Amino acid sequence: MLKRLRLTLEMIRFEHSVFALPFALTGALLAFRDGGWAGGVWHKLLWIVVAMVGARSAAMAFNRLVDADLDARNPRTRMRHLPTGVLSRAFTWGFVGASVAVFLVAASELNPLCLKLAPLALAIVFFYSFTKRFTSFSHLVLGFSLGIAPAAAWIAVRGSLDPRILWLTAAVTLWTAGFDVIYACQDYEFDCREALCSVPRRLGIAGALHVARLLHVGMVLCLLALLRALDLGALAFAGVAVVVIMLVYEHRLVKPHDLSRLNAAFFTVNGYVSVLFFVFWAADIFLFKAHS
Repeated sequence: MLKRLRLTLEMIRFEHSVFALPFALTGALLAFRDGGWAGGVWHKLLWIVVAMVGARSAAMAFNRLVDADLDARNPRTRMRHLPTGVLSRAFTWGFVGASVAVFLVAASELNPLCLKLAPLALAIVFFYSFTKRFTSFSHLVLGFSLGIAPAAAWIAVRGSLDPRILWLTAAVTLWTAGFDVIYACQDYEFDCREALCSVPRRLGIAGALHVARLLHVGMVLCLLALLRALDLGALAFAGVAVVVIMLVYEHRLVKPHDLSRLNAAFFTVNGYVSVLFFVFWAADIFLFKAHS
């Protein structure tokens, strides 16, 4: 059982929870800052983390189940755990169920609105797995699946939604969609052969990389809008500047004729983007929390 659990965590790239989690925690800290630092901060943050891990784990395992047949035909993914039989579908479905249960328990520990919205959140993250079969906007659907995290964290803290946090939802949506477009470039030939929908298949690799750049420009503009809407300080602005530097570096790593450094662009750089963003914005929030 422990071995299968370890293999399942490998399958869903558990360590990549770092992509969305820092933005969710940023949303929570912004909610505390805007509403006052009442008691129960650590309790809230703990259950937000549990909810994030549960939802992402369920969504990733579900995605592997839905895509198992495609993965078996794709040279890049044919050695994944389900196509090779290292993990069974039955065990993976059990893992999805357990992760959903963890997510629902966490939502119930946060507040009644979180619990009411939990099925909607699950529907969104599960829906993504089907979108590549009928729309090239699948990248944006994936982005929105991660983008709802900071808004959900705000609701977890405040019990209601402030429209201003939706700038962060938009930023994460565009950021994720941008790096997913880059990642999809490596499956260009497979997508064409299988008639799957993706921006690289529709526009070609060069066109897809241009779209990714535009999406990341949109992300930066949304962050600046959020910075202004919540009247954040110099450290938050510096965090946006760091994000810009990292995104420029990411796009310099990948060329239409050379995707050899795509994994570095996707995994390493985007991990730094989310973590460094959180560090700068959390520092700004804590250093200037008296402002609220």
